[in-house]
Amino acid sequence: MATAVKIDSVPSTERGVEIIVPLNMLKKSPSNARRVPHGEAAIEALAASMAAKGILQPPVVAPEVDGEGQPTGFYLVTIGEGRRLALLLRAKRKEIRKTEPVRCSLDTANDPGEISLDENVTRSPMHPADEFEAFRRLNEEKGLGAEEIGARFGVSAHVVKQRLRLGAVSPKLLDIYRAGDLTLDQLMAFAITNDHAQQEAVYDRLSWNRDPSIIRRDLTQSNVPATDRRAVFVGVGAYEEAGGGVIRDLFAEDRGGYLADAALLDTLVAEGLNEFAIDLRKSEGWKWIDVSVDFPHGHGFRRVWPETTPLSPEDEARIETASSEHDALCEGYDSYDALPEDVREKIEALEVEIDALSAKRSAFRAEDITRGGVFVTLGHDGQPDIKRGYIRPEDEPPVTPVPEAELEGTPQEGGSGYAPDQARDDDEVGDRPLSDSLIADLSAHRTLGFRVELGERPDLALACVVHALTASLFYPYAGQQSALDIKASSANIASHAQGIGDGASAAALESRHAAWGERLPGDLTDLWAFVTSLDQDGQLDLLAHVASLSVNALVQRYDRRPTALAHAEVLAEALRLDMTVHWRPTANSYFGRVTKGQILEVIRDAVGEAEADRIAPMKKGDMASAAEALVKGKGWLPPALRTRGLSTPDGAVPEAGDPASWDSDPDAAPPSDGVIDIAA
Repeated sequence: MATAVKIDSVPSTERGVEIIVPLNMLKKSPSNARRVPHGEAAIEALAASMAAKGILQPPVVAPEVDGEGQPTGFYLVTIGEGRRLALLLRAKRKEIRKTEPVRCSLDTANDPGEISLDENVTRSPMHPADEFEAFRRLNEEKGLGAEEIGARFGVSAHVVKQRLRLGAVSPKLLDIYRAGDLTLDQLMAFAITNDHAQQEAVYDRLSWNRDPSIIRRDLTQSNVPATDRRAVFVGVGAYEEAGGGVIRDLFAEDRGGYLADAALLDTLVAEGLNEFAIDLRKSEGWKWIDVSVDFPHGHGFRRVWPETTPLSPEDEARIETASSEHDALCEGYDSYDALPEDVREKIEALEVEIDALSAKRSAFRAEDITRGGVFVTLGHDGQPDIKRGYIRPEDEPPVTPVPEAELEGTPQEGGSGYAPDQARDDDEVGDRPLSDSLIADLSAHRTLGFRVELGERPDLALACVVHALTASLFYPYAGQQSALDIKASSANIASHAQGIGDGASAAALESRHAAWGERLPGDLTDLWAFVTSLDQDGQLDLLAHVASLSVNALVQRYDRRPTALAHAEVLAEALRLDMTVHWRPTANSYFGRVTKGQILEVIRDAVGEAEADRIAPMKKGDMASAAEALVKGKGWLPPALRTRGLSTPDGAVPEAGDPASWDSDPDAAPPSDGVIDIAA
């Protein structure tokens, strides 16, 4: 054991002699080569290590002398200044005495400045991978937890967990990291999962782009982010209580991690939405409620809307009073954040009351509720999305013919000459055009057809997008020239809506934008080479999908776009759009909404004169049902859904259409064939 050595005179050639020196007799050496002081974290780590394991390497000291060369009793720390500072920190915390005996190594044979420099220059730090694995061994072999390991090395438990996670990465990848073929950031990305086989498989698939975000993306493709609307709806806590596992990224802001069991999550979502739907049906009384995560756009049901109803005098008076109270409470405050908590609660309560009373201004008819239903889906924000007022075909009220006497002298709806939804029950042919809502309905189906077909034709989708973007960029004052709602502009929406960047839509947009930004070259001159290096199928498939969703061939009376609709006709020819794949005429979709004369003309056109004569005596409702059965499988389409160049049921090729005539003068005489003709 080393013993204290009292030095009355300065030894000239002593080296390696161990001495015991009181802590308060140690000083920093002016010959120390390190001028930049140790960081606080380093001193904290040394103090923790000494508390757990003692001083592993004694400081090297030399005696301090005065101006006459006589020892002062103090010792200058030539090597180990950080250890001295750590001991002083422990003394400050009352963990040790200020006079704590410190085992030191005496060296007066070497130049103090040189050995201080040697200590800092010639040492080789441990490779981080070795450190990670050493921490893991402490955890696995000695059973030390993150808190205990952190206390022994002066680091936080979170840092220990990070090192343990890195030490658990595939040994193959750790060796690649040691060899310098992986960066620490890339290794941290691999540590998001403990599955070595998956880590190695993703590494083997990596291309030239080894950005950590790409690695994380590939490792979590089968998992569900905690920001996913399903996870938000269920709640990560409830999911974990049900036995689901969560993967968390210790090296990035993972916003709650990734849910590993997608099947369990979907089950919990279904259960939650069903419970919500049961409560909704009890409170509102709808005939049926359909529950699904995504809205079933192809449902084909008619939708009804709530009607405006006057409020009672009591409700009107209460809204006025509550609004006055609300304004009075807000007065004098510049912003919502400046409101005191009690005032804010009163204002919020008033707003809830005002909204509830205002909602009474519109309501569904009782008969619509008893025959109609609701779609409950999951919104983008993770909250139930309720769409009310859908009527299934079997729940439609029977069509009651209107006596002709009641129609005599009755003006058309709104005086426009457009037929109302309930078409007149007469046998006269071609005396009125199709109704506004039917034209919109048919053109909506046609738009859906465009979207489906264009999504299957990436070559034409590319041409469409090029056309639309060229028009918007080079002819900005010419109006919309394409059936696709695509413009090469991006307004700064953030300046119009505070907090808009905090929502799920903005996050998804930013994520996609960032992903492309990471792939694109930094130099604009390299962009063309990058784009042309991509697989063409990969380019066109995505582009076709985006383009297909933007098609707008909807015909509405108040929205006149003759040039865009003319382009839709050209596009239909190029696609050879066959709407028989996407739409069929039924009593609900068509025949119940046109005149009897128009139904008979359809049957003559699609089936034959004999069948038209057979159903001619029927009532309108029966005729519509019979017509539906007769044309089934015949491929008949109303002119509004036909594509120029495709054969009709009788083998004829339709003439060129002019969509501008679809919304022409409603009082103009219709063609004599009894079916509205969209051809010029």
